[in-house]
Amino acid sequence: DTRTLIEAEIFDDLLEQSEHLLNQSYFLASAIIAGCVLEDCLRKLCDRNSITLPAKATIEPMNIELAKAGIYNKLWQKKITALADLRNKAAHNLGGFTDKDVEDMIRHVRRFMEDYF
Repeated sequence: DTRTLIEAEIFDDLLEQSEHLLNQSYFLASAIIAGCVLEDCLRKLCDRNSITLPAKATIEPMNIELAKAGIYNKLWQKKITALADLRNKAAHNLGGFTDKDVEDMIRHVRRFMEDYF
């Protein structure tokens, strides 16, 4: 529907911003933006599939419920858990990842969006 197309366009714009930040060596900010896109996408998937969650649910509870409902498989569930971990490390400046990891994150978020959103 029209709303979904608009949301997808916004998500794509945000992922392009994330790529731009990565190309400018701001890989922490890039990971945070890509993670926010993923989180918002998961929230919208929960809404569309009538999955009830607390108002401030984080990525992992949504991820568990979406996988349990069969929206996507265990492989994607594990990827999303890893992406959420990377986003949290970036948000708290904990390190333990590289710009290549963020590049892969953006690619995985984009693919997830294409496959499930």
